[in-house]
Amino acid sequence: MARETAELALTEWGISLRHPTVGPALLILSELVTNAVRHTVLSPQTTVVYAAGQDCLAFAVHDRHPYQPPLYGAATGAGTSGLATVMELTLELGGTAAVRTDADGKGKSIWITLPL
Repeated sequence: MARETAELALTEWGISLRHPTVGPALLILSELVTNAVRHTVLSPQTTVVYAAGQDCLAFAVHDRHPYQPPLYGAATGAGTSGLATVMELTLELGGTAAVRTDADGKGKSIWITLPL
């Protein structure tokens, strides 16, 4: 559902689904949503936010699970986890990743920004 919604938004914004960033972006999004869904016991709701500008695509996956993953540690790890894939693709595309903690410390959003 997150991929389909992203594809609809990209199309509405005039971003071709054939753009070289789109395929990897959708894979990154899928991995982040999958991670959030795996933690549904502690975080029964997952929210996805999409944004785009002329030269940038950004999206975030939010959940209320308290764990704060070390994103850049995943990039230098063994490379077998979904988060390692997220970071590898993000960095290869020249993008950035950030974990933003909820004000109460009991949830977070993982933001990905990719150049177009």
